[in-house]
Amino acid sequence: EVQLQASGGGLVQAGGSLRLSCAAKGFTFDDYPIGWFRQAPGKEREGVSRISSSDGSIHYADSVKGRFTISSDSAKNTVYLQMNSLKPEDTARYYCAADTRGFPSWDSRHSYDFWGRGTLVTVSS
Repeated sequence: EVQLQASGGGLVQAGGSLRLSCAAKGFTFDDYPIGWFRQAPGKEREGVSRISSSDGSIHYADSVKGRFTISSDSAKNTVYLQMNSLKPEDTARYYCAADTRGFPSWDSRHSYDFWGRGTLVTVSS
């Protein structure tokens, strides 16, 4: 059974940093691309970043480029999202998801078929 668990969220002041973790069970991250999404209250779920170990590709949303960094640790079967220079508009529940079907749109929620429950990030001004 494929399971994803995101953790590392919390309350941080604007300009601060957090590192989110996404741990997997039932598969290895080397096999499938892993994406990070976020959803703020009243808003659509949006793609934040994606990493694919098979081809080394990495994607970021324009809103987080230069501030967020995605990485993976194969030994721990964990994907990380390092978030620096956080802004109040980064406040959202963050989810990690796996794309086991090879869909091309990295930032579409419909490309991912397994989701974790999410972790809440709150950035105060």
